[in-house]
Amino acid sequence: MAMDPKTKTVAQTVSLVLVMGALAWASVPFYDWFCRVTGFGGATGVAEVASDEILDQTIKVRFDANVERGMAWEFEPVDAEIELRIGEQGLAFYEAYNPTDKPIAGQASYNVAPFSAGGYFNKIECFCFTEQVLMPGERVQMPVSFFVDPEIVDDPEAKFAKRITLSYTFYEIDLPEDMQAALTPDQDPETTVN
Repeated sequence: MAMDPKTKTVAQTVSLVLVMGALAWASVPFYDWFCRVTGFGGATGVAEVASDEILDQTIKVRFDANVERGMAWEFEPVDAEIELRIGEQGLAFYEAYNPTDKPIAGQASYNVAPFSAGGYFNKIECFCFTEQVLMPGERVQMPVSFFVDPEIVDDPEAKFAKRITLSYTFYEIDLPEDMQAALTPDQDPETTVN
């Protein structure tokens, strides 16, 4: 049974729109997966444990901290830079402070430079894996545990990296529902003072 030309054109157009919509929807998770697997764009790896191979060669890791425009937190690394052997587990701390009179929730995005080193920079534990909530006047130190994969020395593009920069940017997110529910109905998180 053959379709008439107008019905066929409408069916093809609708199919094209559906395929394009599906591709657009899948592009963000696919790009995120691609960056995590390849280290493209400075994405890092995630590991359960540190490397069992530690090289004599060292690398410096520089720490950078930023907040999105309009976010009230103060955010900075405790140490600006550390040097460790490739494969050795490192531990660094970032400090965040909420100088306001209201609770603020934040989530950190991150990247590594140079981009070629991103796939070799592995986080074991990081504050960036979960949302953070700071109460009014609260100051916290947040750890990141990591190592640089020894395979970096075999990569023609990344093996000459002598310094890696780990950069975080905190942006404000909505307070978790349980915290919003804990505020009494006459309290607004914008005006609550502890």
